[in-house]
Amino acid sequence: MVSRFIKLVFFGNYFYAACAVALSVEASMQMGVPLNPWFYYLLVATATVFYYTKAYISESGEKNVNARTAWYRLHKQQAKISQVVLAIVTVTGAVYYLLMYYQGLFRLSLLNWLGILTVPVAAILYYGLSWKRSKRYNLRKNGFLKPFVIGFVWAGAVTIYPVVFKYIQSFSAYEVSIFSLWLLAKNWMFITVLCIMFDIKDYAADHNRRLKTFVVRVGLRKTIFYIIIPLCLAGWLAFLVFAYFNSFAFFRVIINSIPFLLLLLVAYSLHRRKSILYYLIIIDGLMLVKAACGIMSVIWQ
Repeated sequence: MVSRFIKLVFFGNYFYAACAVALSVEASMQMGVPLNPWFYYLLVATATVFYYTKAYISESGEKNVNARTAWYRLHKQQAKISQVVLAIVTVTGAVYYLLMYYQGLFRLSLLNWLGILTVPVAAILYYGLSWKRSKRYNLRKNGFLKPFVIGFVWAGAVTIYPVVFKYIQSFSAYEVSIFSLWLLAKNWMFITVLCIMFDIKDYAADHNRRLKTFVVRVGLRKTIFYIIIPLCLAGWLAFLVFAYFNSFAFFRVIINSIPFLLLLLVAYSLHRRKSILYYLIIIDGLMLVKAACGIMSVIWQ
C-alpha cells in the first residue's frame, strides 16, 4: 500500500504540483507580494500535473521501458481519465479568472505581457509543433537546450505568474525590479541544474536515441565536476554577492544557502548509480527544500 502511494505521488507527478505551489508561494513572499487566493494554487497544481503527465502517457508505448514508463503503461486508462478531469478544472479556472479580472489585463505593462506570454510559448515548443505529419519540431530533441527550456518554464511559472496574477486582481501593473529579475534568474539556474542532473538517469536511452545531453556529450564525471558543481558554486556565489549588496540579514543568508549546499552534496552522490525514485524524491525534492528555506527566511525576518 505504501509503495503504491509513493509511486502514485511521484510517478503521477503530484509531487511536482506540490513543488510548483511551494515555489509560487516562496516567490510571492520573497518579493513582498500578498499571496493569491487558494483557487490560484489549485490551478497551478492541476496545470503542472496535466503538463507533465501528457509526456509520459505518450511515452508509455515506447520500447525503452523504465519504472515510470511501465507504471504509466499499467495505469494508462486511469491517467487518461485524470487528464480529462485536470483539463476541465484548469480550463474552468482560467475562464473564471478571465471573466472576473479581464479588466486587469488591460493595466499590464508590455514587460508584464512579455513575461506571461514567453512561458507558455516555451512550454509549447518543448513538446513540439507539427506542420506536416512527417515533420515535428520540439526542443526536447535538443539535448543542450532541453534543461534550460525546462528551467525557464518552471522559473517563469513560479516566479512571474504568482506576482503578475496578483496584480491583475488589483487591476494594476507590476513594476519589475532588479530583485524580481534576480529571483527569476536564480530559480532558472537552480532548476536547470536539477534538469542536467536528472538527465544522468537517462544516459543509456539518450545515447541510443542520439540525444546529445550534457552527460552524453562529455560523460558522467565531467558533467558532475565540470558543469554541475561549477554552476552550483557560481549560483551560490551570485547569491552571496547579491545578499551583501542588499544587506540581507545573516540568518536569511544562511537559510537560503542550504539548498545550494544540498545541491552540491546530491551532485557529488550521482557518480554512483541511483534508482529512478532517488531522482524523483531527492533531486526534485530540492525544489521543495528551496521553497521551504525561502519561506522560512522571510517569516523569520
